[in-house]
Amino acid sequence: MGKTFLENTLQAELKRGNKLFIPYVMAGDGGIETLISTLKKLEEAGATAIEVGIPFSDPVADGPTIQEAGKRALEKGTTLRKVFDVLKERREEIGIPLIFMTYINPIYKYGVERFFGDCKNAGVDGVIIPDLPLEHYDLVKASSRGKGVAIIQLATLTSPLERVKELASVTEGFLYAVTINGITGTREGFAEDISLHLNKLKSNSPVPVLAGFGISSPDHVRSMSENCDGVVVGSKIIDLIQQGSFDKIRELIGASKTGAFHS
Repeated sequence: MGKTFLENTLQAELKRGNKLFIPYVMAGDGGIETLISTLKKLEEAGATAIEVGIPFSDPVADGPTIQEAGKRALEKGTTLRKVFDVLKERREEIGIPLIFMTYINPIYKYGVERFFGDCKNAGVDGVIIPDLPLEHYDLVKASSRGKGVAIIQLATLTSPLERVKELASVTEGFLYAVTINGITGTREGFAEDISLHLNKLKSNSPVPVLAGFGISSPDHVRSMSENCDGVVVGSKIIDLIQQGSFDKIRELIGASKTGAFHS
């Protein structure tokens, strides 16, 4: 099978000498009708790809900011079906990869086969399922195969080397390096040995490694990117979208570009 749109995009950006920057947005926060315009603004701001959160009533990995965004989206009547419908209609307006962040329960309820079929039809390039451990990967593996939809694995600070190797051997697109023990949300700083953790993942992963959880400033973006291939930023992006501060988002994304860091 040839390289996917997601893989090609990430590799092309790294070849340009940039690091990868994937912002997170909650689908339906502000109403489903705002989704495409928000995605366009993030693309214009320089995002490599965009992570699109699917609102869910029990988001176990999400901190207060993303939980509140999910509540607002659910109150506006956002459903997985509606997200698919909007993307099927207008996906071609976005020129970069889109990655869903959702939980196994909504996928299961929707129908696993149907979910991945609709991902393909709606131009969804990857899926992150934080509550699906590797032991249950078979629940989605067969259905996602052949549809060009990457299943992106998460490696935590507590993942031993053997586990890291297992995760790195099956992850598609990139390996998501969780940088804190706990839920998402902005942080002042990170553990001193975070660079060791990222280097361990980098040395064992055949695909790019992106750091996520708690990254909220241009300094965080630069320091994390020194030890891996880029970052995923969620809570801070949601805050800045709420404030209408796309200039600040551009500044955050700019910290991942050539000349913004020392490797």
